[in-house]
Amino acid sequence: MFVAMNRFRVVPARERDWERIWKERETYLQEAPGLVQFALLRGDEEGDYVSHTIWRDRAAFEAWTRSEAFRKGHAQGSLAGVLAGPPELGLFQAVIREEPGGVREVDESDPAPGRRGPRH
Repeated sequence: MFVAMNRFRVVPARERDWERIWKERETYLQEAPGLVQFALLRGDEEGDYVSHTIWRDRAAFEAWTRSEAFRKGHAQGSLAGVLAGPPELGLFQAVIREEPGGVREVDESDPAPGRRGPRH
């Protein structure tokens, strides 16, 4: 399992606009092979949002970022004045995944390949 998240800082008092934009836009995610789930999350702090996607694996996510559906989904309208800055991307490989009923998956791969440097 692979998770891609973008953290967004929305300008104070523009949260309703931000949520409306997301609710009305076409994501084209239904065209993405390997997508498990998408969620737009609202944080407890004012203007704090995260888009959260779960993918079968990193290859599925990377294929999505090179797809026409990705280009169409990210070419919709301007966010000028709504965001307080650029989104912060976070990419994560699941090391342990558990589900109800005792389902547990453990990734035994080396943590170093593909990492872009230390995160502190």
